[in-house]
Amino acid sequence: MPPTRGSTPNEESTDIEHERETPYEQYLNRRQYLAVGLTASASVFAGCSQLTGDEQTPTPTRTESDVEERPGYHTYSTAELQEKYPALRIFSNQPPNAETKRRDQYTEFTTSVDATYIRSHYDSPKLTEADHTISIAGLIEEPTELSMDALKSEFSTVEVAHTMQCAGNGRSYLDPNVAGTQWTFGAMGTAIYAGTPVGEVLEQHGAQTDDDLYLAVMGADAPEGEKVFARSIPMSKIKKDCILAYERDGEPLTAEHGFPVRLVAPGWYGCNSVKWVDRMRVMKTMLHDDDDTMDEPERYTHWQQSSYRILPEQDNKSRQHTTIDTFDTEAQMADAEIKQPYMYEMLVKSLITSPVEGTTVSPENGTVTVRGVAWAGENELQGIEISTDGGTEFTDAEFTGPEHGPTAWRLFRFEWAATPGEYTLVSRATDDEGRTQPATVSDLEDGLRRIEDDKYPWNRKGYGVNAYMPEAITVTVSEEG
Repeated sequence: MPPTRGSTPNEESTDIEHERETPYEQYLNRRQYLAVGLTASASVFAGCSQLTGDEQTPTPTRTESDVEERPGYHTYSTAELQEKYPALRIFSNQPPNAETKRRDQYTEFTTSVDATYIRSHYDSPKLTEADHTISIAGLIEEPTELSMDALKSEFSTVEVAHTMQCAGNGRSYLDPNVAGTQWTFGAMGTAIYAGTPVGEVLEQHGAQTDDDLYLAVMGADAPEGEKVFARSIPMSKIKKDCILAYERDGEPLTAEHGFPVRLVAPGWYGCNSVKWVDRMRVMKTMLHDDDDTMDEPERYTHWQQSSYRILPEQDNKSRQHTTIDTFDTEAQMADAEIKQPYMYEMLVKSLITSPVEGTTVSPENGTVTVRGVAWAGENELQGIEISTDGGTEFTDAEFTGPEHGPTAWRLFRFEWAATPGEYTLVSRATDDEGRTQPATVSDLEDGLRRIEDDKYPWNRKGYGVNAYMPEAITVTVSEEG
């Protein structure tokens, strides 16, 4: 009998670090670990005590083992990937994972494609628009295959402004560190995506679209026999604003960003915006191991039920739910039934983008201009504040620039009447529900499950970090002129 709400169909003890990994996945993780370690070692030898994300990071030298050719996939050496995306810091080349190098690459509303982070679990598949199709199955009148030509010509096209952010953005700020790519601030970027409303596609093909259903969206990147990257998106969200996107800022997607088509779930963490979509399945529940409506369901559940969950230190099991009542990540933290939130809607967050760490600035006409970005998932922003004394006192800043709805960041500006000296600057955003960024990340021993006492909960996989103090910058103000 299928599990019910809040049940635990797979309660065996699991290793959080290598939960049911296949040999291939362990191999990729090992390669990524070595690549990150090499970069970190180079920083140490250069005299850097901490990676702030603003300095230039040495690029590992290409070796014979730097790239393994794989038929059907784009493969790059580190040098080749860096050449294609010069504004990114490369963490690994197989699979490709990289973040924006410098804060000041976020001073415009949209982020250039060469500065937009890459998060992949496998190499990027070689797909062509002419041959690519998306299958639709499950609770539908008749299973169907949708070509890219049909997707573009038979349905409406809409544009959605969205700030894409990896759920692990800021993972490197945890102490003690946790496994995974050591993202600083740079696993995010904003673009205007064009594509087809998913709800329209489902309705025209006779799929059931009741709000309490889910759409399992699957990517085409998994090698034969490996776990499939798949996410269960609630139908209420699908109908609200999700699109099958094939353009980004007026250009086709790059291979690393999902060509020829990806899901875009506005205001939600990037893990939900599945790349290289080739299958969709309408379901009564989220993907889970005991689903008797699918063959080999366990191949599809890892990134829905095990990964992209917030687990405190005291939890050594990943509890599988079949359905939940809220997709607001912070609300899930307070839900005693969920306990281990799923990474859906983004938490409120902000970042100072100019000046950058370690610079010396000189006032012009008596002030220094501080710029940044702020966002709050699907919520509107209520306010943005700046502190120039390391978070002791805050002053309101102002929002500027274009406004494209709550699912994309707002630019902000603060005119600072600065006097000579050294200062620590931070920004703090508040959403329209009055939820404000916490100051710090909690200690592991605190065992927090939710944001409290101005602390974000330390968690085993480093997800959702929105504390403002780890992203503080130190600047020196010189005499004017």
